[in-house]
Amino acid sequence: MSQLDQLPDKDPSEVAEWRQSLDGAAEFGGPHRAAQLLQRLGEHARHTGIDVPPFLETPYLNTIPTAAEPDYPGDPALEARITAWNRWNAAAMVTRGNQRGGLGGHMATFASAAWLYEVGFQHFFKGKEADGSGDQLYVQGHASPGIYARAFLEGRLSEGQLDRFRQEAGGDGLPSYPHPRRLPWLWEFPTVSMGLGPLSAIYQARFNRYLEHRGIKDTSASHVWAFLGDGEMDEPESTAALALAAREGLDNLTFVINCNLQRLDGPVRGNFKIVQELERQFRAAGWNVVKSLWGQAWDGLLAQDAEGALVRRLGRTPDGQFQTFAARDGAYVRERFFGADPDLARLADGLSDARLEEIVGTSRAGHEPRKVYAAYRAALEHKGAPTVVLAQTVKGWTLGPGFESRNANHQMKKLSGKEFRAMRDLLELPIPDSALTDDLVPYRHPGADSPEVRYLQERRAALGGPAPARTVTPKPLPQPSAKSFDALAKGSGSQEIATTMAFVRLVKDLMREKETGARWVPIVPDEARTFGMESLFPSAGMYSPVGQTYDPVDRDQLLYYKEAKNGQILNEGITEAGSLASLTAAATSYATHGEPMIPFYIFYSMFGWQRTADQFWALGDQLGRGFVIGATAGRTTMTGEGLQHADGHSHLISSTNPAAVSYDPAFAYEIAVIVREGLRRMYGPDAEDVFYYLTVYNETKVQPPMPAGEGVAEGILRGLYRYRAADAAPSDAPRLQLLASGTAIHWALDAQRLLAADWGVAADVWSAPSWTELRREALEVEASNLRAARTGRGVGDQVPYVTRVLTDSPGPVVAVSDWMRAVPDQIRPWVEQEWTSIGTDGYGLSDSRANVRRHFGVDAESIAVTALATLARRGEIKQETVRQAAARYGVES
Repeated sequence: MSQLDQLPDKDPSEVAEWRQSLDGAAEFGGPHRAAQLLQRLGEHARHTGIDVPPFLETPYLNTIPTAAEPDYPGDPALEARITAWNRWNAAAMVTRGNQRGGLGGHMATFASAAWLYEVGFQHFFKGKEADGSGDQLYVQGHASPGIYARAFLEGRLSEGQLDRFRQEAGGDGLPSYPHPRRLPWLWEFPTVSMGLGPLSAIYQARFNRYLEHRGIKDTSASHVWAFLGDGEMDEPESTAALALAAREGLDNLTFVINCNLQRLDGPVRGNFKIVQELERQFRAAGWNVVKSLWGQAWDGLLAQDAEGALVRRLGRTPDGQFQTFAARDGAYVRERFFGADPDLARLADGLSDARLEEIVGTSRAGHEPRKVYAAYRAALEHKGAPTVVLAQTVKGWTLGPGFESRNANHQMKKLSGKEFRAMRDLLELPIPDSALTDDLVPYRHPGADSPEVRYLQERRAALGGPAPARTVTPKPLPQPSAKSFDALAKGSGSQEIATTMAFVRLVKDLMREKETGARWVPIVPDEARTFGMESLFPSAGMYSPVGQTYDPVDRDQLLYYKEAKNGQILNEGITEAGSLASLTAAATSYATHGEPMIPFYIFYSMFGWQRTADQFWALGDQLGRGFVIGATAGRTTMTGEGLQHADGHSHLISSTNPAAVSYDPAFAYEIAVIVREGLRRMYGPDAEDVFYYLTVYNETKVQPPMPAGEGVAEGILRGLYRYRAADAAPSDAPRLQLLASGTAIHWALDAQRLLAADWGVAADVWSAPSWTELRREALEVEASNLRAARTGRGVGDQVPYVTRVLTDSPGPVVAVSDWMRAVPDQIRPWVEQEWTSIGTDGYGLSDSRANVRRHFGVDAESIAVTALATLARRGEIKQETVRQAAARYGVES
């Protein structure tokens, strides 16, 4: 039975007639003819507005026939010369770098994709000079030499800079790949960590719409172009958000996938067909798919293919074999491609081997500007869904037979003088033989007043200026009023609240600020209620490009689930990768669109850095600014959730990211001080390219008021201050220093009480909001002292803050946190006192907080025993006292 048999059919005989017609077509014309009829009917139905699902796979042919291609608007001859110069200089740059320093580089990727970029630069990619936004270009990382070569032709890079490709230590070199932090006037997006480019591009296109729908900026003219490799699409991040892009109708987004059928070591799908696989995947997700596969040389063969033999052969030939056809001669092509089928053999009879080699071996749509233009035009004209252009090319095209379609060409780093001469002849460049020895190959420029350069500059002027380009026009945001911060500084009175809730309350107040409130971008991976954020639902609303088309089940409640087209919250669903991609788009809006936004991404701390550290690195590389909140932090505060939810190491991971300013605040007032400083540093007149990571906890505690002592705010920001000194004690009482961060401050305070009341030990308790910032400052001081010693400039006797602030603090130091010991151990080299740390090393487990903390030995009683043991080692108390304390508190094991 059919699935459709569940539905009533008013005329079964009509269905029977259609079935008989299809059977007849298959019997007399063959299965191929029957399938062709079905495809024709489906295509006709869609064009006439009949709602039928599209086929997930179409024949292995161009989506746009040659006869349907629009007229090419440019000067093909002039653009061919421009592209030739770019090809030459890209190859020369990589070759020269390897001849002199063995610096590596990639040549084959751009060689295959040159026209994919050049057509865009000449006719599609909008610059920023018109509206400050332009188009956003995600350039395939390995194609960067071609972009540098074009910038050289434009006059944006000098020959000297090309010669410093991959030589950045001197300060004026070119980074190997698109790196905004290294070349911030050119690159907007880091893309060479493959998979992150496509994911980020989708969320960038979505954020462009968010800015428009919220009335921040009109981004309707901006288009996102992501240039990707077919091999890159194997990364799970590459396809993770395809459904989001289709669901939200992001027709401001185009993927251009360079299908040269090769990845780094060999074929992408040696035994299969990557183009057809990608077509199925994108069509199933709801994308518009434009296949641009074959060059115009195929048209004559296809026009004679009355029996469909050629189409069948194209569809059945695996990619590994097509790669071989691109590297072999015409006789091989005649025998292996055409020889197996009499109908195919007849198609080839009138063609020479050389012509067959040209057609089957090298005629690809991705190498023909007219076909690339037609695909891009179709992408821009398609409304209601994003478009993917699957453009077929030959990897290493124009680099010669030693490069083209070879498995090893990704690792081939230079051409010989002979190969450059062959390339020159193929590209018809006016370069004399005398310039092409086996010594350093020269760069070539047609001249600033040449027809090529004038044409190039005219085209870019018409499209709004150079691209890619990154521009930052300072636009400081007014600092919020003190009122919101003062509320946390006063403490919570007798009410117990978690630091997670304290942060949410602060941001809720800041979102009410008249001048900056609308610029906050809350980003949540489907845990807003967990973090107490439901109070924001009705006031801020969840962003949806279609608003709310249903009646929410909790509409009659005060805190109902509200979606709105101008909603402020990005509730991303269960996707940390997608949430971080949204954060990146918002955190870099100050540069991409000239509109600074204040994102805060809040998540289970365990599911942040551990899952997406690579994206956090890219966020820093892209010079992102904003707040990252690891909620329900620590290894022991998540009672019952167990080891997969128990984060004891994210601060160790964040410490490896130079752009991350990491804090583990203990109290609400510390959060207020940190957030206020973060807003100044990231959005003030001297904005810095950093982002803040704060860990907050779900354990409710009375939040004390901010101490009135001098230097508390400075200590919070630097990472350490004395929170509570020991009560008065006899002068001969043993003394020590307890350092704690986050929720561990409460265990340390209880331990302070136990030590004084039960054992006569005086302990000062210090809050350490940032072990990482203490370490960084100490490292900077050491580096400064070393520079002074090397150069003789300066005294060279600076002392790190952590050393200075602990000076004259008697006794050993015991550091404790809800993190593994390596987190506080970051500052050990600069603490002059005897050092002991305790923490939550190992895996988390499910139990009560008290039991888990006892398990790890970080509860108040365990801290007290550790402190006493430290004093006993120093001979300040008897060893018997340690045993007595362990027995009294039940911490023997």
